[in-house]
Amino acid sequence: MFRLVTAFIMATLLLCNATFLFAGDAQEKCPVMGGDINKEIFADYNGKRVYFCCSGCVDAFNKDPEKYLKVLEEQGVEPADSPKAE
Repeated sequence: MFRLVTAFIMATLLLCNATFLFAGDAQEKCPVMGGDINKEIFADYNGKRVYFCCSGCVDAFNKDPEKYLKVLEEQGVEPADSPKAE
């Protein structure tokens, strides 16, 4: 029984560590122009919040969001989850 419990605990810890290893970095750069982001300028898309350096970049993102999400993915960035509507 002790071995079973120990194996379960070890498996759980390994899975938790794997989740942290594969989680993307927080967004720091605009996916459109590459500038520093402004947390007050953003767009929500498919449950994710993407930040930008200026409002012009929001317009560009809205024309082709998948293109810019791919840019973030290539940079190893995981967009933040959009806040839940209340």
